[in-house]
Amino acid sequence: MRITGVRAYAVQLPLAEGSYSWNTQSFAAFDSTIVTLETDAGPEGYGEICPLGPSYAPAFADGARTAMHTIAPSLIGLDPRQSDVVAHHLNTALMGHPYAKSAIDVACWDLAAKAAGTSVATLLGGAFRDRIRLFRVITRQEPEAMAENLLEYRARGYTHFQAKVGEQMSRDLERLHAISAVLDGTETVAADANTGWRQHEALQIAQAMNSLPFTMEQPCLTYDECLAVRRVLERPMILDEVMDSRTAIRRGAADGAMDIINLKISRFGGLTGARRARDLCVDLGIAMTIEDTWGGEIATAAIAHLAASTPDGFHLQSSAFHDYHTLPIASGGPEVQSDGTMTLPTGPGLGVEPLWDRLGDPIWTVGSSLT
Repeated sequence: MRITGVRAYAVQLPLAEGSYSWNTQSFAAFDSTIVTLETDAGPEGYGEICPLGPSYAPAFADGARTAMHTIAPSLIGLDPRQSDVVAHHLNTALMGHPYAKSAIDVACWDLAAKAAGTSVATLLGGAFRDRIRLFRVITRQEPEAMAENLLEYRARGYTHFQAKVGEQMSRDLERLHAISAVLDGTETVAADANTGWRQHEALQIAQAMNSLPFTMEQPCLTYDECLAVRRVLERPMILDEVMDSRTAIRRGAADGAMDIINLKISRFGGLTGARRARDLCVDLGIAMTIEDTWGGEIATAAIAHLAASTPDGFHLQSSAFHDYHTLPIASGGPEVQSDGTMTLPTGPGLGVEPLWDRLGDPIWTVGSSLT
């Protein structure tokens, strides 16, 4: 099996609730890119990358598409089943930009599993479960509205939540107190600042959170700031944005900086790197939220396969991103259940097939039969 062509598609994913807001940012839709790898064997492989806007991280949609177009010629002739060889070629063709390489890497895993007649989860080591525990984001709003949203999501079967804060210290504390007042004692809630607090603010919030039933997630921009907050926090700590390499994970474990990490697939350049990071966390005894920055059914399917192949006790929760927007872009994706879980897709590869009428024409092709 050899790669013969690469196609890219761009699509806007509108938010079902009208907007998605965290710290000081808010969007009504996210710009996603789907990549298709053609092969001489017939099957195609699919991957997706959807940065969370242009200022959340060093990643943005136009950058992903330009970077992938730069990389694409180096893929022609490669065997997509050889994930380490492909990763080497990607890194030789372009330094850095792991988010842009992620969709290509995921598409290679999709092809490798299809060629083997099995699922991506099987190639990742095997599925420990066919239902993946989800958390639901409580987008940043007025305190009372956030509490009401939690009650709505509870009625839909969710027991894990992520409350978006990080806007302004006193207002964020009002949000946390409003949410705390409606918890039933069985639920898991992370107060996720997405780097939005300064260290002096986060230290004060940590003192207040010590008496509240929350996990704190990524309070500050830098690792050292988060570590300073961790030293006064008596609640569990999740690190997200600063966990961008295996070196960072090892350092965090050595410093006792976190109890859980948020492992985002695109931050590690795809499933090849994310699998290595996942296995390192298992070795170090660190639990994981497994997700990505955003996306539709294709990105969510990749999340589901990595989460399903994570040993019991180490997978805390994941995201079903396609459940947040109004435009389906693929069939066969994970199905959200009434108990706050999603199913592992069945069928070979990722188990998804793009809805081509939703994607329209490719924005570029390289070596493709469509050119």
